[in-house]
Amino acid sequence: MSRAATLLFAIFAYAVFFATFLYLICFVGSFPIAPLTVDNGPAAPVAVAVVTDLVLIALFGIQHSVMARQGFKKAWTRIVPQQAERSVYVLIASLTLVILFLFWRPIEGTVWDATGSAIEMLLWLGFAVGWGIVLMSTFLLNHFELFGLQQAWLHLQGRTAAEPQMRKPLFYKWIRHPLYSGFFLAFWSTPTMTYGHLLLAAGMSVYMLIAIRYEERDLVGLFGSDYENYRHEAGMLTPKMRRRA
Repeated sequence: MSRAATLLFAIFAYAVFFATFLYLICFVGSFPIAPLTVDNGPAAPVAVAVVTDLVLIALFGIQHSVMARQGFKKAWTRIVPQQAERSVYVLIASLTLVILFLFWRPIEGTVWDATGSAIEMLLWLGFAVGWGIVLMSTFLLNHFELFGLQQAWLHLQGRTAAEPQMRKPLFYKWIRHPLYSGFFLAFWSTPTMTYGHLLLAAGMSVYMLIAIRYEERDLVGLFGSDYENYRHEAGMLTPKMRRRA
């Protein structure tokens, strides 16, 4: 793959990701603009819907976790060029989400319904803040590196990326994984929690808790004692409560 073709592929993968990310917001929020959402789609018997949805969540989780591991990357880059590896990951991750959108089966029944109540706007605010934290967290690290554009751009210029450095910008001073915190807030903040939405929120929450363990193992391997000390300083998903002397 030529350098220009690599950059074009990275741009394409990023465009697919961005469209998928926007649709994910509509999907989770059950916005009418989206034809398929967590609460609107083909009907299925409850048992079939539960099994189908769990398989879709597992597929998403396995793809994200396995392809993000260092061992997989080392083997994967024997086939995929290093400069395109992240873009391929982003594209496959986006397609995995598209599969989830297409085959998700809503489950009727309501756990809670705060529509019209005093807390409805607070829940919508939490939903918006959650997605905002997710997006901002990617920029606090390196948005364009995270989604493969920087690698392709540097390759076009004949340059190599600098060695990764441990940084703690803004949210990261107090929380080790604010991006996941944002997802937790976005998935659980809804005025109407259906059984289908509950399954999605719970399933994604379990996946994220598992993913964090593997991610932190990689980070300790990369940054050593610096990251170990950071784990004692900052909370995983919420700030640590400091004990008074």
